[in-house]
Amino acid sequence: MSTTTIAVEIDGLKTRLRETWMAGDYDRFSRYMEQGARIFYEQLDIPAGCQLLDVACGSGQVALWAARDGVNVTGVDIASNLIQRAQARAKAEGLNARFMEGDAEALPFEDASFDVVTSLVGAMFAPRPELVAHELLRVCSPGGIIAMGNWTREGFVGQMFKTFAKFIAPSGMPAPVLWGDEAVVRERLGRGVSDLKMTRRLYNFAYPFPPSEVVEFFRRYYGPTNRAFGSLDETSARQLREELEGLWFAHNRAGDELTEAQAEYLEIIATRA
Repeated sequence: MSTTTIAVEIDGLKTRLRETWMAGDYDRFSRYMEQGARIFYEQLDIPAGCQLLDVACGSGQVALWAARDGVNVTGVDIASNLIQRAQARAKAEGLNARFMEGDAEALPFEDASFDVVTSLVGAMFAPRPELVAHELLRVCSPGGIIAMGNWTREGFVGQMFKTFAKFIAPSGMPAPVLWGDEAVVRERLGRGVSDLKMTRRLYNFAYPFPPSEVVEFFRRYYGPTNRAFGSLDETSARQLREELEGLWFAHNRAGDELTEAQAEYLEIIATRA
């Protein structure tokens, strides 16, 4: 396969990924994940005045917590509508945060530009993880921190991905949940860091409506779920909905009218060599 052919294929894949993440309404979807984002951020104990880059920042769920603490925040995401929403949220609160469209595989920054580089269940979805790892390391200052939170294969979200895989043809990309595997992370980041701590933690999903409505909420507002359902015929879409509802009901800890489920993720805190 020629270099030109590969470049065209990657461009097409990136276009589809961008369209996927721009589908639905991720800003509305992510509001129910903000407390989990706050817990992830507070684990890092970042002092005010630091330069922080949030990669695949969505509509700002980690970046805005940092900006509220006086951290100098930059957020990048492949989806322009999410960047616009994050900018609007920062402006409304008068926060020192800038947001721009950018690709986790080719970050538009100089080497060693940031004291802290974060990505919470974001950069894990980029199709070429070796480039993501290179870029996270490149833009982080020596002695700085790279922090990621990535869904694990074994956890609840990993099980949701497995359910989707029964109905949707594989993309050909490395599985995103490999970023939730300690051995894989060590291989991807290890040579560029002087210290690497990895801890499996639980992310709490809580919704004021029952599991059947949670599935509909994901279908309507979460881009990948929205696009997945849109690609299926009526029978397959009904089967997928039934399986997802069964999964949410099985993991629900909050009774019949509310939903609360915990999803395992791998917390990665690496010190740049």
